[in-house]
Amino acid sequence: MPRELDVISDVVCPWCFIGKRRLQKALVLLGNPEVILRHKPFQLNPNAPPEGFDRQAYRASKFGSSAYAKQLEARVAEAGEMEDIHFRFDRITRTPNTLLAHRLIWLAGQDGHQDGMVNALYDAYFLNGEDVGDPNVLERLALGCGLKQARVSQVLSRNLGVSEVESEEGRARMYAVEGVPTFVIDGAPVISGAQPPEMMAAAPSRFL
Repeated sequence: MPRELDVISDVVCPWCFIGKRRLQKALVLLGNPEVILRHKPFQLNPNAPPEGFDRQAYRASKFGSSAYAKQLEARVAEAGEMEDIHFRFDRITRTPNTLLAHRLIWLAGQDGHQDGMVNALYDAYFLNGEDVGDPNVLERLALGCGLKQARVSQVLSRNLGVSEVESEEGRARMYAVEGVPTFVIDGAPVISGAQPPEMMAAAPSRFL
C-alpha cells in the first residue's frame, strides 16, 4: 500500500526547490518506493500585496542589508549547484504574492499535473526571473503543463481554489510548521528543511 507523502513548500523558497531535488534523490536511494506525492501550500509572505514587493528592497529590509542578503543568496546558489540547479537571483526583480500560484498547484493536483506545475513555477522564478504572481505568467505556465483553459480562468479570475488552499495551509500551521520545506508522511511531519538525500534515506522507519 503506497504511503502518503506531502511536501509543504512555497514556490519562492529556494530551499524548497533544493529540497524537492533532494527528495527525488532520496526516493531513488530507497528503491523508488510507491508513494502518493502531494504538494501543499505555505505562504512565506501571506500579507504581500497582489503585485508583490520589490525584491531587493524587501530582502535588504528583511536581512538588514543588501550585502548580507547577497551573501545568503551565494550560499543558496552553492547548495543549488550540487543539485544541478543554477539559480539566477540576478534576474529576479519581484517577491510575489504566491496565493494564485498555490491555487494553480492545487488545481493541477486535481487534474494530474501537479508535479509538473511545481517544476514549472520553480524554473520560471529561480532560473528565468519571471514574476510568478503575474496572472499572465501563471496562465502561460499552467496551460504549458496541460491544465485546461476554462479551469485556469476560474482560478485567475474567480475564486476557484481559495478555500481549499486556505484549508490546506491552515492544516500545515496546525502541524506547527513555521518553515519550509516540511515533509509529512501519512499525516505526520517527519523532516523539516532541505536535508541531504542520504539523511532522508537513512531513516526509512521515520521517512518511508
